[in-house]
Amino acid sequence: MLRKNAELGYYDVMKRSFIHSLYSWKNSPDRKPLIIRGARQTGKTCILNEFGKEYFPHYHYFNFEKDGSLAPLFDYDLNPKRILNELNFRLNNAIDLSQDLVIFDEIQACPRALSSLKYFNEDLPELALCSAGSLLGIHLSDASFPVGKVDMLFMQPMSFIEFLEANGDERYAHILQEFPKTPIPESVHDYLWAQLKIYFIIGGLPEVVKIYLARKENLYEALLAAREKQEQLIIAYHADMAKHSGKVNAMHLERIWNSIPTQLAQSQDGSAHKYRFKDVIPGASRYDRLATSIDWLEAAGLTIKIPISKSGNLPFSAYVKENAFKLLCFDVGILGAISGLSPQVILDYDYGSYKGYFAENFVAQELLITRRKLYCWEEGESEVEFLLEERGNVIPIEVKSGWSTRAKSLQSFKEKYRPIYQIILSAKNFSFDKGRQIYYYPLYLSGHLPALLSDTIHNTRV
Repeated sequence: MLRKNAELGYYDVMKRSFIHSLYSWKNSPDRKPLIIRGARQTGKTCILNEFGKEYFPHYHYFNFEKDGSLAPLFDYDLNPKRILNELNFRLNNAIDLSQDLVIFDEIQACPRALSSLKYFNEDLPELALCSAGSLLGIHLSDASFPVGKVDMLFMQPMSFIEFLEANGDERYAHILQEFPKTPIPESVHDYLWAQLKIYFIIGGLPEVVKIYLARKENLYEALLAAREKQEQLIIAYHADMAKHSGKVNAMHLERIWNSIPTQLAQSQDGSAHKYRFKDVIPGASRYDRLATSIDWLEAAGLTIKIPISKSGNLPFSAYVKENAFKLLCFDVGILGAISGLSPQVILDYDYGSYKGYFAENFVAQELLITRRKLYCWEEGESEVEFLLEERGNVIPIEVKSGWSTRAKSLQSFKEKYRPIYQIILSAKNFSFDKGRQIYYYPLYLSGHLPALLSDTIHNTRV
């Protein structure tokens, strides 16, 4: 999976843990056509091509956005056998139904191709068919979505550990993977903390990461080049909104998306607060006026929406309201670009309480990669950033951006709900307060929390 570029000194095909999900899909006995969703530039096309090269004798790639002549193949009818025959002629080659992989990329550009997946599932279940696209606008279009006839996966930006591996830091990545069997030495902790601050600037979009890696010997130039790419991507995301929603709706989408850092900046306690609807769009101060646009951005993968639970009891979903949630950005690097914070300010870690929002956004990204449903907790003046359910146990997680680990709200949660463990994420290395049953983990271990919790709870019960 990894190929090192001898000239540039970094990996030009980046290792992604998502490949394991694709491999599981390939070997599933009840496999259906697969739709990979996610924001643009998260690496969907690249990983599908690598998947085809690695695990299939042959794969056949079709891009509906790049090749407009593909869409008419679906106009006559949605018979998959006829469609494959037409594709065979285009390829001048026969697609092996039992051995080959077929990729429909940017499928949102051809709604009837999306609808055809239902018939591929019913009539040609032996064919391995993957599709990918942002699906921006598809969920609101008149196209018939193949509900129940497809498998779905959502692709997130690169995780911090994937960033380390792409950076050539496999040894450090291995230490994280082996934790807690192998403690994290202080020198390693210091290096990982420095790399995490760089990740806060770069984020996890593969093209941005590549630009940084190609220039990292000159850190100043590398970070500026990465930020320039992020700004170009933001323009492209805005263009996507206009393309799929019309001028007026696109303006609403842009306003909501751009309001995320503005709203985060309104709090002074280092924790993101409930999303406020007033003044985001002139004349619209209620959730029902913004709901469609907010849902659209979430479906496009551009935002992270975290429901607020008013109770620490299970199930969390029973204690949430539709209009009470936090809204974060899908990528911490893009958050920095939208916020207008210079790379140097982030690298110096000198941007006041805003550090807390970056840390919280990062933790949300890392936890979402583990496919966990995220909730936060608020009651009265108390707030805990994340609640996780593990084996029937409620685990509260407090996020601290620096070295201070005082957590008054976490104490309030403990007194009321008596969780078996509590977690504080911060800039400090790992420690455990046995008397208070608090695990202190460094922020860069956020993506490993579910596995660590599962092992801890299992060992405690044993």
